[in-house]
Amino acid sequence: MRRLSLRFTAPGKVALVESSVAAPAAGQVLVQTRISAISPGTEMLVYRGQVPVGMAVDDTLPSLQGSFTFPLAYGYSLVGRVVQVGEGIDPSWQDRDVFSFHPHEGCFLASPDELLPVPTGIGPEDAVLLPSMETAVNFLMDGRPLIGEQVAVLGQGVVGLLTTALLSRMPVASLVTMDALALRRKASLDLGATASIDPDQPNAVSRAVAHLQGDRDYPGADLTYELSGNPAALDTAVAVTGFSGRVVVGSWYGTKKAPLDFGGRFHRSRIQLISSQVSTIAPEWTGRWTKSRRFDTVWKMLREVRPARLVTHRYPIAEASKAYQLLDEHPEETIQVLFTYDESV
Repeated sequence: MRRLSLRFTAPGKVALVESSVAAPAAGQVLVQTRISAISPGTEMLVYRGQVPVGMAVDDTLPSLQGSFTFPLAYGYSLVGRVVQVGEGIDPSWQDRDVFSFHPHEGCFLASPDELLPVPTGIGPEDAVLLPSMETAVNFLMDGRPLIGEQVAVLGQGVVGLLTTALLSRMPVASLVTMDALALRRKASLDLGATASIDPDQPNAVSRAVAHLQGDRDYPGADLTYELSGNPAALDTAVAVTGFSGRVVVGSWYGTKKAPLDFGGRFHRSRIQLISSQVSTIAPEWTGRWTKSRRFDTVWKMLREVRPARLVTHRYPIAEASKAYQLLDEHPEETIQVLFTYDESV
């Protein structure tokens, strides 16, 4: 079978490589890709050459070994169908829809333990956003929102929006989001935010705090999420957080840097900074939580939230360069971009 595989070849450049894939060996299955999702945060760092050169891509995923060095196969949100099984594989895998943390590619060989069967009742465009939902679930586990808390979320990309959607299902007192793009602010309100504010507008911080009064002596958020991908936004996160509040930093900044003002209010406000990243489960949860248990929660949230409504664009994989160019030059027009695949390839 012939396939097209996407490669990041240099900053601002992607290419498609055509190759053949063999029949599955013993213990393998052949997956034909239906759709894959661009991560507009992480993949744009790769596309722009803003990741630390030589850093490991992801040691926890077999399909993403190696380091961030061009040319690079990358991507980790793919839904496909098992079209052939090798010797020793349970026949029930045949024709099953599966999710894989795999780069953008038309078909590939995998062992069943690298795949997640898509549960009945979940469509491919919801299932392909499993990594974003898993990240949002992890943010809530690390932030531990409490009943009646005032919560702020900075950054309403896909992961930020799904974090907002989950928080809106909890009995928090108010849920204020911030994003510079109007399309995302509207989606944020649709998903349950109390208010959504443009951080670039005058008095944005005071407007946010006005929605986050909390205790009148210590106004501001009890819990703030910094998910914008912009390191300068960490100052804003601190500014909207109340005394002894928690700031969960879920952004990956890559090589981007910004001066931070930790010499003023931060120093005397006992604000906690919490690093959150989805590849692992926080040690305090591992006595009871496994990744399998977290995936069970993620599938349930995918059923409830139905994140396919956040898809704004679909491109054939042959037009991948147009998709990345759109995300790079006109992010205000997009929320989630998918690649589609010609099943005859």
